[in-house]
Amino acid sequence: MRIGHKFISIFRLICHQLKWRHWVLIALLLLILFIKSSVYWSLEYTFRFYPYIGWMLSHISGIFPFAIGDLFIALSISWVILYPVYQICIKKELIKKGWLRQDAILLKKRMVFCHVAEYLLWVYAWFYLAWGLNYSQPIIFMRMRMMPAKVSKQTLRDFANRYVDSINYLSESISYKDLKKRTQDEVLHGYNQLSLRMGINSPFNQHPRVKTMVFTPLSSMAGVTGSMGPFFCEFTLNGDILPHDYPATYAHEFAHFLGVANEGEANFYSYIVCTASADKQVRFSGYYHIFFHVLNNVFDILGEKEGERFLRHIRPEIIQLAKSDRRYWLSKRCKALDAAQDFIFELYLRGNHVAEGRKSYSGVIGLILAWEEKKNTQGKDEQGRK
Repeated sequence: MRIGHKFISIFRLICHQLKWRHWVLIALLLLILFIKSSVYWSLEYTFRFYPYIGWMLSHISGIFPFAIGDLFIALSISWVILYPVYQICIKKELIKKGWLRQDAILLKKRMVFCHVAEYLLWVYAWFYLAWGLNYSQPIIFMRMRMMPAKVSKQTLRDFANRYVDSINYLSESISYKDLKKRTQDEVLHGYNQLSLRMGINSPFNQHPRVKTMVFTPLSSMAGVTGSMGPFFCEFTLNGDILPHDYPATYAHEFAHFLGVANEGEANFYSYIVCTASADKQVRFSGYYHIFFHVLNNVFDILGEKEGERFLRHIRPEIIQLAKSDRRYWLSKRCKALDAAQDFIFELYLRGNHVAEGRKSYSGVIGLILAWEEKKNTQGKDEQGRK
């Protein structure tokens, strides 16, 4: 009984000290946990509530010509580090030297770290309510009612042959004139053509403003070519990105903008939209974007001999382009920063229930084969009904 009374007394004391903002924060955290634990409400968030949230935040962030999300993250990290240092170390010295009034409030260490913890919890809540709950939606196979592909050697061989024919044809006489404007128009048109049956939202902002990363040199050093800014629903592209990579990377980040969280799924939608474009350069970028994914699958599944044969059928200009791309990005990479970024991003993905971590980027070939298999099955069913 005494333990029970003591617990009740402590609980009442804590409740008495909590302010209204703390109750709001607790309510938001409980709401996030509830949505993350429910398939139904995860879908409701992605397809019913997120389009309104994304529309509002993207119009607000679109007012600014720079990526406000990048600045928010940088300032938040700075505050989390500098605030405790100031409150615990610097403020006391300033009072001693007479630079601050003697009656200036000195916070206890526990209170300082409570302030930091509360701020981080608000950021956590903002992240998930603004965009992060899209990680909780069912995987694409459920959303599209599509079965995972049974990848046989012949299936992959046929796909690889079609892929080589397409990328070889599209690599001839490419024009980069007005590429950014053409890309934005073509990608927006492509996503407008996709229905909810494809498991993705239609564009809720018909004039989204793509931003250049504020910290482009650091992003290049870490090997990041694009990112989705969840706090203000803005997507950014690396300022160092090469022209032939621009359309597919833009389409990839646009998929994130529409609520697709999984990296492999974003690659899949980028491929679908770009390769269906009427613009030859956009189509080439869509095929080229998965070049190394195709190559890895061919060597892994079909073996080294067929892999070498596959390479011989690709135009030398494309092979040279892939090699020069690799040299270009390696010249900008910083191994220490690259390793740190990989580690942090791996934790980030797994923390959001992406079980494959960074490997989720590489699932695009399986998704494309499953999608093609679904289309073929639907085509046969329609012919049978006729």
